[in-house]
Amino acid sequence: MDQIASEAKLRYLDFISREDRIRHHRYVEEMKQYDLMRSGDGAAIAESARLWDSGLYGHLSDDPVRNAKYRFVTSITLATRFAIEGGMDEEDAYNASDLYIQDMDRCKDANDVRRLHTDMMTFFTWAMADMQRSEIHSKAVSECMDYIHYHLHERITVAQLARHVNLNPTYLSELFARETGTPISRYITGKRMEAAENMLKYSDYPLGEIAQILAYRSQSHFTKVFSKHAGMTPGDYRRKYATTGIWPQ
Repeated sequence: MDQIASEAKLRYLDFISREDRIRHHRYVEEMKQYDLMRSGDGAAIAESARLWDSGLYGHLSDDPVRNAKYRFVTSITLATRFAIEGGMDEEDAYNASDLYIQDMDRCKDANDVRRLHTDMMTFFTWAMADMQRSEIHSKAVSECMDYIHYHLHERITVAQLARHVNLNPTYLSELFARETGTPISRYITGKRMEAAENMLKYSDYPLGEIAQILAYRSQSHFTKVFSKHAGMTPGDYRRKYATTGIWPQ
């Protein structure tokens, strides 16, 4: 029986790639996104999207949807292993992987697989960041960070957070700033801006809807805050960085 990946066939594929001036990602290039993810660095999300769209992945199937699904399975396998190596509970990591692959199996379009891949990398990156926060910060501050993370769509006040962790608001403000180096209000704004950047890059939500999702009282208020944060308006940011190809205002 002939070997599927014989040395002669590998040499031939290498020749074809060089003739067509195409290549796979370098190992270091591909691993960078998972290293960032393992450390809880939000840059992992953008890096994974950049590599996904680079056109440097191998040709796995003539069918574009099946090709995307094969790539997804390869990527989530690596993401799961890196997360476990970074300290994530094995059962939690494998269960998350199973759920994402089940969702992938229902995808009918290559773009749906791409969006699911961004969601998957976001999940693992945030999970790793949450783990590291719990190791670095006190229980009260870690719980506040988690509360903020899951309630960005609501108005969040220091008084709410203080009630959540059963601490005096003034003491909590001092504790949070001492441990994180950032006042609570600035931390909340920063997290909203991170979420806004991701939505502007990877979704087609209109600006008014993004403002509403992130609990801003108006689109103009959101635009003012975002412009101060990014040095450009949300519309300009989307035109510069969006990967969807659709830029509704």
